[in-house]
Amino acid sequence: MEHAVTELQIINTLAGLLIITSLLVVEASGVALSALFYALQSFLLVLVFVALAVIMDAPQLFVWAAIAFVTKVVLVPLIMYRALGPLSDPTLVPRRLGIAWTVIVAAAVVTVCFVIVSSIHLPGAPELKPALAVSLAHFFLGLACIVMQRNLLKQIFGYCLMENGSHLTLALLANRAPEAVEIGVVTDAIFAVVIMVIIGRLIYSRLGTLDVRQLTSLRG
Repeated sequence: MEHAVTELQIINTLAGLLIITSLLVVEASGVALSALFYALQSFLLVLVFVALAVIMDAPQLFVWAAIAFVTKVVLVPLIMYRALGPLSDPTLVPRRLGIAWTVIVAAAVVTVCFVIVSSIHLPGAPELKPALAVSLAHFFLGLACIVMQRNLLKQIFGYCLMENGSHLTLALLANRAPEAVEIGVVTDAIFAVVIMVIIGRLIYSRLGTLDVRQLTSLRG
């Protein structure tokens, strides 16, 4: 029993580290660092999938973990770095006091999600409620990144953060369902990332920047 509780605590800890890596992705000052931190976060997500597969006796998650490793840990960061890394843009530099506001927003979102999850019945392992709260917070942090960041690259990473949060939520709530693997494959970020990267390069070739505020100049 104590061994099982320890394993569940490991999952909660790994989920908590996802929040830290999210802040690193958002506040990193370049494409290379953002891609590196996203790869690290995705690797932590893979470890969560593997741990859940063992603890919950859900072998489907092993397949999902393998797919996530290939797409999220390797392909997506590589695509982002190779396609957008050569583009020089001052809006990639974090704003002064940006990290302070990011931490405040993250803390508020995590707190609200913990309050919401506390009233939810989590079948199989109620001890994983902290991980579920983190997964929900992770989704909303990605959304906040899309809304608050003015650089298209950061917005793409915000989408990736949302997608990681939704995957973790699904793994926690539907880890025994074979459909979970199929949904994980179908909704994977890589295809959306490729499309957004292509659009980003087209915008940069036209405007010389990835600042989304400049898109209004394309009207007419």
